[in-house]
Amino acid sequence: MASKALYSQRDPALKKRDDFEDILDERRNSSDLRYALKCYTPVLYKGMTPCKASTLKTIVLQSEQLRYVINQVSKETGEAADIVQDEAVAILDEMAHRLQLSTVRFFAFALCKAFKTLFRSVRVNEEGIQRLQQAIQEHPVVLLPSHRSYIDFLMMSYVLYTYDLALPVIAAGMDFLGMKVIGEMLRMSGAFFIRRSFGGDKLYWAVFSEYVKTMLRNGYAPIEFFLEGTRSRTCKSLTPKLGLLNIVMEPFFKGEVFDVSLVPISISYERVLEETLYARELLGVPKPKESTSGLLKARRILSEDYGSIHVYFGQPVSVRSLAQGKINRSQYNLIPRFIPRKSDKDTQCFVNDAAYTLVRRQEENMVLRPWVLMAALLVQNPDGMDLALLAERTAWLRGLARACGAFLDWPDQAPVGKVVSSSLALHHGLVRVTGGRVRLAEGAAEGAQEPASPEEALFNRAVGALSCASYRNQVLHVFLRPALAAVALETAATPRNDDVYSSFLYLRNVFSNEFILCPGAAVQDFEEGCYLLLKCGAVQMLKQDIAVTERGQPILSFLSGMLEPFLQGYQVVCRYFCEEASEGLTEKQYIPAVRSFAVKRILSDGLKCYEALSSDLQKNALAALLRMNALRKVKAADQVTLKVNKMAVKTVEDTLGGKVPAQKPVLARL
Repeated sequence: MASKALYSQRDPALKKRDDFEDILDERRNSSDLRYALKCYTPVLYKGMTPCKASTLKTIVLQSEQLRYVINQVSKETGEAADIVQDEAVAILDEMAHRLQLSTVRFFAFALCKAFKTLFRSVRVNEEGIQRLQQAIQEHPVVLLPSHRSYIDFLMMSYVLYTYDLALPVIAAGMDFLGMKVIGEMLRMSGAFFIRRSFGGDKLYWAVFSEYVKTMLRNGYAPIEFFLEGTRSRTCKSLTPKLGLLNIVMEPFFKGEVFDVSLVPISISYERVLEETLYARELLGVPKPKESTSGLLKARRILSEDYGSIHVYFGQPVSVRSLAQGKINRSQYNLIPRFIPRKSDKDTQCFVNDAAYTLVRRQEENMVLRPWVLMAALLVQNPDGMDLALLAERTAWLRGLARACGAFLDWPDQAPVGKVVSSSLALHHGLVRVTGGRVRLAEGAAEGAQEPASPEEALFNRAVGALSCASYRNQVLHVFLRPALAAVALETAATPRNDDVYSSFLYLRNVFSNEFILCPGAAVQDFEEGCYLLLKCGAVQMLKQDIAVTERGQPILSFLSGMLEPFLQGYQVVCRYFCEEASEGLTEKQYIPAVRSFAVKRILSDGLKCYEALSSDLQKNALAALLRMNALRKVKAADQVTLKVNKMAVKTVEDTLGGKVPAQKPVLARL
């Protein structure tokens, strides 16, 4: 049962926001060469002199932990310890960075030229920079930027160089190393390269973790990695990956450092460079391989306008403070520190909770531009909107977003009509304005040949729809909890508080892979959702019931519309498993099969939801059905297939469609 107390934290809309400085402003009025060659003397951790990259590798190879693992692997495989040691050296040579100031200066010069061409401004919160400068001197620092574009890590290093802060050592995927010349230049500007997965490779894991922990313990440089593990193709936050976060927290757990500062950083793009590329990937077009020739071909983007970027450095989070009362560090004294050990359940839960907390901090500090509000409206009106109505509804939505605590950057004193026109001009590739009506473009350039088939026409429309949805997704975190409460209010058996909470809990469970919903925070999420609905006047709280007000209907309708593509998309997946899934279906076959099923339904006018074609949504829906035991994995003859419980899948479909209220006994089993 939900607690009676309403969500009562300080109103997010009243939170003081830092001032921003446009760091490109000075670059437009002074020499880029002088900037690149400037005296660069960053403040370091406790005034330590940084060791050379070669010295760092020696420290790693001589560490007790790595020597212990080398001996263990030698015993397990029968290989001589010297051979295993040579393998460790080869792994480290492939992985390690070789930071060189000359390469950093080259990138500083080149990025100045590129960023001034691509972006109107790069705005950084000055107070965040001051907080980071202080943190770097006191404790080892871990930088955790959001990840929406290839250029995130370049932007981070560019900002830190601009402010004379220590350059980070950055975890990068091994695929970047395949880029001739560029891969080695990235290595010389601070990137270290890791495999995307290394399963049970004990030696690789030991070299990797010891390399990261050595840099952290010695305060060599801030360490930077992406909590989400990969770029978000949908521009909404992804479920955090815990491997690297575990590694950077371990020196604190073992008492090797007094504290570690984790800095959540939010990078907000007014227009994302890869917008249509991401949409095509979600529709099954293979991701282009990273290559130097591909980078050179991408130079045409320099002729486009990508608006502004905001980089918000959040409040550093102390691991020591987070762990107080939650982690018993004395357990780490029971065995020698150099012996690797698996985290216990409490530690795993702590790291998981910390990861979700940090991703939510990233979300809260995302700076939203007017276009994301317009995109939210256009996605809900696929047949288009009159320009005047779009402006009117955007102004209305601005008020609702602010009431829900959105960090909104709206041009001062500018009329709504002018703001809307400016946003449409910037995103001209995604919309068409004809006869005073705004419609989504169909993913193909104006003047392109007519599609050769209905499937090709559908694909073009889907590219436009998913590209626009990616901007809608940037504001989802603002409306998520009140939207879940709004849908729960619609689908609950009665308006009684307990029944609405039961429906909310069911929806929250279904979508726990889709959105950032902190484990164990269901009651708080429900109270926050209800509080925001109450605050914007959509509902009234009676003794036992939640009642919709007269002015609340359009608000609830919009909020439900925010979740409608996800509700429909999950229902399509359920329908596929009930109607067409074959025995022996593998996970690899699942996405092409469900996409083909959705295409058929769209072409037959049974479905108008293009987001049902997204591989991201399809993967999340599969994870939800597995978690809810509506599907299970069966291993036979070295192949994993999906076993379908059609009755359970049908129940999920009907519940999401509002045909069956969520039942408390079902929730208890989940």
